[in-house]
Amino acid sequence: MAELHDLTALEQGALVRRGEVSPRELVDHYLERADRLDSVGAFVTLTPDLARARADALGAPDGSPLFGVPTAIKDLNLTAGVRTTFGSAAFADFVPDVSDGVTLALEAAGTVSLGKTNTPEFGSPCYTEPDVAPPAVTPWDRTRTAGGSSGGAAAAVAAGLVPLAQGSDGGGSIRIPASCCGLVGLKPTRGRISGRPTYGDPVGLATAGTIARSVRDAAAMLDALAGRGVGDPAWAPPPSESFLAACDREPGRLRVARFGTPVITDTTVDPACVRAWEDASRLLESLGHEVVDVEVPLPREAVATFETCWAVLTALAVVPPEREHLLRPLTRWLSARGRAVSGPDFGLAIGALRRYAAGALEALAPYDAVLTPTLASPPLPVGAMRDDDDPEADFEAQKAFTPWTSAWNVTGMPAVSLPLHWTGDGLPVGVMLAARPAEEELLLSLSAQVEAAAPWADRRPPGW
Repeated sequence: MAELHDLTALEQGALVRRGEVSPRELVDHYLERADRLDSVGAFVTLTPDLARARADALGAPDGSPLFGVPTAIKDLNLTAGVRTTFGSAAFADFVPDVSDGVTLALEAAGTVSLGKTNTPEFGSPCYTEPDVAPPAVTPWDRTRTAGGSSGGAAAAVAAGLVPLAQGSDGGGSIRIPASCCGLVGLKPTRGRISGRPTYGDPVGLATAGTIARSVRDAAAMLDALAGRGVGDPAWAPPPSESFLAACDREPGRLRVARFGTPVITDTTVDPACVRAWEDASRLLESLGHEVVDVEVPLPREAVATFETCWAVLTALAVVPPEREHLLRPLTRWLSARGRAVSGPDFGLAIGALRRYAAGALEALAPYDAVLTPTLASPPLPVGAMRDDDDPEADFEAQKAFTPWTSAWNVTGMPAVSLPLHWTGDGLPVGVMLAARPAEEELLLSLSAQVEAAAPWADRRPPGW
């Protein structure tokens, strides 16, 4: 007989609507698991009393398919009355008095947060090893990274501590941990999810998104998160139906571009990642799609421009001077790089990045989707990339691990990592699909078709 945590988030929501289980029962079930089984560094802060009180106060189910379903909020997102550290010892005791749009949207959908998920300092690295919590590790091998920056969210979902979770992605921070943890990680189109009330990314690289065990669960959470805020500077057009409904539509015969050459740095790609990408190509062809080899759509010169913007964004995290010594060396190094960029040079970098994005979008316009590996290797050992003595080497190691993901942050295209491959020793390897801007419906339709043809639902990590 299936346990509650064996069910998808949508199946759990259906039980709540039918009165077969209460939100409080779900919350208690997952809190017990989080208390007993969080050997993966999933949570920075658990809020059991708040979660139980919210579950008890929900009332009768509404039309939300996720009503009463437990989840968790990334520790970068403001949550009123709940400690929010941004992964930094400099904010170890910070408690905001407001919630951001992501938190409010999930509450409006009837979900219940169990607490704050682990993230690296300010969400900058692609591994989750903060000074305020243990490292987030993949439950498939607890000596290896869960990725970052949404590493805690992915670890929580993969270990069955919540059925799905929200993440954020400025250079791959949803798709990287999804690949490391054997999950679906969806970064939506730029402007699909409101950045209110802080609007902290003037470049447009970052967005919230979803991490789940199934494509349909990821789509349902996107439905909850998506929508325009009144003050948003830009937004994506609404879908024709729900994103969840798109999962039940046939995508038709698509033209899929593919490239396996790393975008941002020369690096050796692990054979397992190449095999996953090749197998995915053959799977797409077997489903009737045309798969076409293309050149890398972004020039290597775009990398330095991206790094300029990334460094400035890191420098925008204002820390009280008396607490700056608590920042990690990587954060201090990136912030120093960012502060050295003049205002005009930053403006020129944003303009150049947008021109590079336009060129890539023009090159890829004839294709319905794009296929690449997600990462250059399976999940690495904890500490393999972190180098506090040499932050520049740390940064280069991160680039070598993630040579494709940031391309779709530059272009603003929606992208998803799908858990289509496992190594011989049981490590998950993701494969990434992207689509034209605002075409999440097509991307989800294709992803659901792929999941049906090569299902992964029966895979469970040790300790499940």
